[in-house]
Amino acid sequence: MQLLTLYRRRLRLLAGNPRELIVPLATPVLFAIVIGPALKKALGSFNPHVDYLTFVSIATVVLLVPLNAMFSGLSVFADREHGALRELLAAPLPRWFPPLANVMATLTITTLQVTVLIVAAVARGATYHATASGVLWFVGAVALLTMIYASLAEVMAYRLTSEQEYIGNVPAIAIVPWFFAGSLFPISVLPKGLAIFSKILPGTHALALMRHGLTGGSTDGLKAIWGAHAGAADAAASFGIVAVFTVGLLLMSARAFRRSAVA
Repeated sequence: MQLLTLYRRRLRLLAGNPRELIVPLATPVLFAIVIGPALKKALGSFNPHVDYLTFVSIATVVLLVPLNAMFSGLSVFADREHGALRELLAAPLPRWFPPLANVMATLTITTLQVTVLIVAAVARGATYHATASGVLWFVGAVALLTMIYASLAEVMAYRLTSEQEYIGNVPAIAIVPWFFAGSLFPISVLPKGLAIFSKILPGTHALALMRHGLTGGSTDGLKAIWGAHAGAADAAASFGIVAVFTVGLLLMSARAFRRSAVA
């Protein structure tokens, strides 16, 4: 009951009125209807065997998730400085409840965004070939990646000293890794050092799982990560890597909250 109450509180702070709900949903629609088709027209002709709109539309998820999580973290920062978070620090409840409730609220908003993005992309011409198991791969990857970045946003909100410092870190954390994840091109075309670095990033594995779930084939990214004979076992390995990042950052966010309580 305490966790549910905290979840509802954070959800009201993130989307307390129609404007706060509609504005985040406008971003995925813009990507799906305008930016995705423009990229397809500009770059898709380089490989006529790849449906570039579909290719980019799934990659857009890996950009939206970190951005949504990072900006949701700003509300945590404001709550810490000017809201009721100080009272929660002294409340008799498990220390991991507040950060977990915040992550759950971010996951709810992200679910709406991703759903709108996929629907808009299909309406614009993207083609997905998903099975029941494929949808599970996609949903699992989106959920874990959201929890990774939402937890990271929690850690930053508790550790950084100013909103300006927080905002200054957003591009490096939320946007730069997107370009190394195989979003616009396979990671196999990167220089060797950068290709190895990209395989460490959870977003690379999450994007490969999303494409594996909704499209499959040679463009899903798993082969670029694991080799020419990548299959279900390698998909499970990528899922495991993303899960390890998720658990680690959830624990870090709970620890950061506990430490802020005694600071």
